Amino acid sequence: MYQIDFNHPVHVHFIGIGGISMSGLAHILLNKGFAVSGSDARRSELTEQLEKEGCRIFYTQTAANIAPDTELVVYTAAISADNPELAAARAAGIAVASRAVLLGQIMKNYRIAINVAGTHGKTTTTSMLSEILLAAGSDPTISVGGILNSIGGNIRVGGSDIFLTEACEYTNSFLSFFPTINVILNVKADHLDFFKDLADIRNSFKLFTERLPEGGTLVINTDIEDYGYFYRDTACEVITFGSDPARSQYSADGISYDKYGCCSYTLLISGNPSGTVRLSVPGIHNVYNSLAAIAAALKIQIPLSQIIAGLENFTGTGRRFEKKGAFNGVTVIDDYAHHPDEITATLNCTAHYPHSRVWCVFQPHTYSRTKALLKDFAQALSAADHVVLADIYAARETDTLGISSADLQREIELLGGNCSYFQSFEEIEKFLLKNCINGDLLITMGAGDIYKVGEALLKQ
Repeated sequence: MYQIDFNHPVHVHFIGIGGISMSGLAHILLNKGFAVSGSDARRSELTEQLEKEGCRIFYTQTAANIAPDTELVVYTAAISADNPELAAARAAGIAVASRAVLLGQIMKNYRIAINVAGTHGKTTTTSMLSEILLAAGSDPTISVGGILNSIGGNIRVGGSDIFLTEACEYTNSFLSFFPTINVILNVKADHLDFFKDLADIRNSFKLFTERLPEGGTLVINTDIEDYGYFYRDTACEVITFGSDPARSQYSADGISYDKYGCCSYTLLISGNPSGTVRLSVPGIHNVYNSLAAIAAALKIQIPLSQIIAGLENFTGTGRRFEKKGAFNGVTVIDDYAHHPDEITATLNCTAHYPHSRVWCVFQPHTYSRTKALLKDFAQALSAADHVVLADIYAARETDTLGISSADLQREIELLGGNCSYFQSFEEIEKFLLKNCINGDLLITMGAGDIYKVGEALLKQ
């Protein structure tokens, strides 16, 4: 296995360098003195920024792009085995590595590597921790899966020995990482195009825990069923958080909401009141995200006063209950929720947010997820006053499962929900302009490009 060593920078080539994660890793290596090149299908703001930093980028993919001095070629899961650059690297005997492997290799260059994992909440909790570390002047290196305004994007290269990142379970990516602190927020059924079932997913999270070195730390939610399963037979330190103070070292008491649904609470540490936490993001789910962030931050000896200040500074990341604006008196929110539990958490936020009626414009993400969780999606979406469905966003899949948004519409209507389905964004926009009224709350929701509907309405 090729090992990235910050003390010995080499030439690294990225196939698909324009992706948000790949560009972030390229940025880290550039900052550490590596020669970086890459290729992508199209020019973008991300590739142009890398070019300004000295990266050479090709907008075609050919074997000639692999220079003789290249020491490592990095690729994403979307790159096929017959890709000309990948094939050329292998033919030349150049080391190759997936994006996840590179991230793990980068991680080994830091004394403290915090990995935030879970089916939901990774981006938000990583962002909360980011704000805490910034408030404490810890100068961390950060890789987050969303746009965080305080770092001007999704990546920050710091000068300290702290590395903070999300750890995604899909395709077992996080099993290539080298953490010193693991955070597990929740473990639910998802990515069933890769995992066989929930038991298979739980096994992967257990293996993720086993990646911790002796003396490493696991921060885990006691609301996870049989949470002890994940650390049995390991030597790691275990720190717990959750809704039940009787079994959680970190919990919350006296939770209250402001007029926009943001929570305040008394922090309990081992049952003892330890200060007041005020959040600037809505939803009770963010109370538990913040408890995870607090536990991890205290473990690395960040003072509690700076932790509380950092959490209050955190106003959210892009596409996480993000207020986009208003049209005709209708407030537009955009959210990345694409799993039934995430939909429920997002719609629960609206109970404490100003509105007359809630419109949820949902774009299902992948055929496999929609088919596997169809009834759960219907149940979750039925909490909205009106549901508007777009076509399924295929992402990495093709339609071979015989599922469509019309099936989801039928399930919602069987539950008594009000649901409409349109095959084009233009039809959705016309319908909403006609039917939304002053005081309504409109949430565009999904991991695809449904946010474009809200942006179009705001231009009306």
